[in-house]
Amino acid sequence: MEDRGKKPAAAQHRVELSRKDLEAILEHAKAALSEEEFATLKGALETLEFLTRELEKKSVSVQRLKQMLFGATTETTAKVIQKILERAGTGPTPAAEGTEAGPADKPRGHGRNGADAYGGARRVRVPLGSLRAGDACPSCAKGRVYASCEPGLIVRLTGQAPIGGAVYELEKLRCSLCGEVFSAETPEGVGEEKYDAESAAMIGLLKYGVGLPFHRLEGLQEGLGIPLPAATQWEIVAQTAGLLTAALREMIRLAAQGEVLYNDDTTMKVLALGSVAAEEAEAAGVASAVQTAEAAVSPGEAGGRAGVFTSGIVSKAGDREIALFFTGRKHAGENLLDLLQQRSSELGPPIQMCDALSRNMPEELQTLLANCLAHGRRRFVDVAGSFPEECLQVLKILKDVYGTDAIARDRRMSPEQRLHFHQAQSGPRMADLEAWMAAQIEQRKVEPNSSLGEAIAYMRNHWKELTLFLRVPGAPLDNNLCERALKKAILHRKNAYFYKTQNGARVGDLFMSLIHTCELNGANPFRYLTELQKHARELAATPADWMPWNYLRTLESGQGRPSG
Repeated sequence: MEDRGKKPAAAQHRVELSRKDLEAILEHAKAALSEEEFATLKGALETLEFLTRELEKKSVSVQRLKQMLFGATTETTAKVIQKILERAGTGPTPAAEGTEAGPADKPRGHGRNGADAYGGARRVRVPLGSLRAGDACPSCAKGRVYASCEPGLIVRLTGQAPIGGAVYELEKLRCSLCGEVFSAETPEGVGEEKYDAESAAMIGLLKYGVGLPFHRLEGLQEGLGIPLPAATQWEIVAQTAGLLTAALREMIRLAAQGEVLYNDDTTMKVLALGSVAAEEAEAAGVASAVQTAEAAVSPGEAGGRAGVFTSGIVSKAGDREIALFFTGRKHAGENLLDLLQQRSSELGPPIQMCDALSRNMPEELQTLLANCLAHGRRRFVDVAGSFPEECLQVLKILKDVYGTDAIARDRRMSPEQRLHFHQAQSGPRMADLEAWMAAQIEQRKVEPNSSLGEAIAYMRNHWKELTLFLRVPGAPLDNNLCERALKKAILHRKNAYFYKTQNGARVGDLFMSLIHTCELNGANPFRYLTELQKHARELAATPADWMPWNYLRTLESGQGRPSG
């Protein structure tokens, strides 16, 4: 009786054969077979080889599909090794070997954030009651107490609506004889505008900083008893964008002078692009808010291209990082080319970090090109299940390189010191990797058309750009900084789906640029957006004094009064 639970013998063991092995088997079989039989066998083996190679490629595609559906898992070398060992069912996992220790258990009652993390919370000083510094000790009655201890800290959080409000009831009295009405005066500090600067800053931060669409905020505010229609929210941010444009212009100017420029793009949808009726409607009424930004970098048409993209550009100038977003038909490389038109002629070409897509690197760009090492590494991660030994060798080398870069960062090395450190530590490892990849292809150890062969070919074809960090001071390893910035645009795309007009896209780009630049430089984006509105006149006059890294000093110097 057939045992249905038993797998066929062919499914229990997979035989790994190279192209060279198959050719040797065919030569041995040629003597025992007729010419027709030999041709049939050869065709069958070649078909099997082709199908196996295609299945390997499909497995990579299926893996990417799983990541899109269920979220990408970590790609750390230890996790990749652990997955391969678990699949093979041999050897201890890296965790068992102690290569990656789990997080230590936190003591009971320990929160995620300490009291210092709540910089935006109101501070309330609680005195000790009747006891003051210098009083006699109530315990021993001999000594005197003094203020030498750190105060005890208690954090208590309260819920509130994102946009709060108050209704002022102004008492009115009417004369019974002449009929004149007397009304109470508006309390001091109550502005003439219904929506204050904090309201505009909060709406912009929720919409373009954390991806909360206008209609969702409308529903939330409605449920909390403080209505805020979506159309009103748009009017507020559009009007505010006009006040903040001077800050964006200055950021664009400073970004063009950076030593390292990261660029990439992601797809976006703007309903008005491609719709004549929508564009005419925009021109008739809505356009105005951020049109002054077109003097800096315009995301306009690009050679009749149908696609729409949001380009992310992150510029590193010393210790400062500036994030810029541009939505339109232009690719990231074209927007970077426009940005560099404002670069000082006295400066040399900057380092450009991007992936190897041609659209990120127009021929007119004059930069020191570096390609993303993380993109090359990811190709080996994707095929590690099919080629474990080969991929692990590559991943371990790249792990050492990233470890060396982490040490340089922790030690705060200068660009020149970091370069020499990488040349001494990473240079030999990368040379070994280059020689190993050449041997795999030239000695036919790996089929060039296989998924592993394609991963190796990608690294070899872009080796010069991938290893710029071994030749030029300050060259980064990867483009992760820009990819993290683009998550702002991707979050907007996932939640709001599209921009309605090109003007709406410009407003979104402006807020995203200001908000993410604040985050990169450790500034509070809510306070920054608020202060820029309150000092719009000073901002227009001297925008260089109102950047995220120096606006607090400007306020303290007397150009403006700090708020709260």
